[in-house]
Amino acid sequence: MPLLALTGKARLWEPRRLRFRLFSAAAQLVTTGRRRILRLAAHWPWTHEITGALGRLPHLPNPG
Repeated sequence: MPLLALTGKARLWEPRRLRFRLFSAAAQLVTTGRRRILRLAAHWPWTHEITGALGRLPHLPNPG
């Protein structure tokens, strides 16, 4: 994922740093209807990188 979805300095993060920043993000998992929504805190320092990466993943070509 880092090489495919992240950009800038975030692309160079080590696996340990990447896990720390992704898994320690302040967020809520909200269930509404039949959907689950991940709400990331706007004040979190790495929210922009995480949302940008998640937005780029669906646009990658299908490998199969």
